[in-house]
Amino acid sequence: MSQSERIRVGDRVKILQPDYVAERMGVVVSPEELPGGQTTGRWIIQVDAEDILLSLTPQEFEVLS
Repeated sequence: MSQSERIRVGDRVKILQPDYVAERMGVVVSPEELPGGQTTGRWIIQVDAEDILLSLTPQEFEVLS
């Protein structure tokens, strides 16, 4: 099972990249989708206590739960 297959909406994550939010915590909001519903392999992450949404690859964050 790949890392991307283990990621679930609602998972708590530690953000590794980009540098301006590295080491902050967040939550997985949804897989990123193209028009038509095709997924991109990226995930939408809400940064804790910030009005910031990120589109990250699984290599750019670490799943905590």
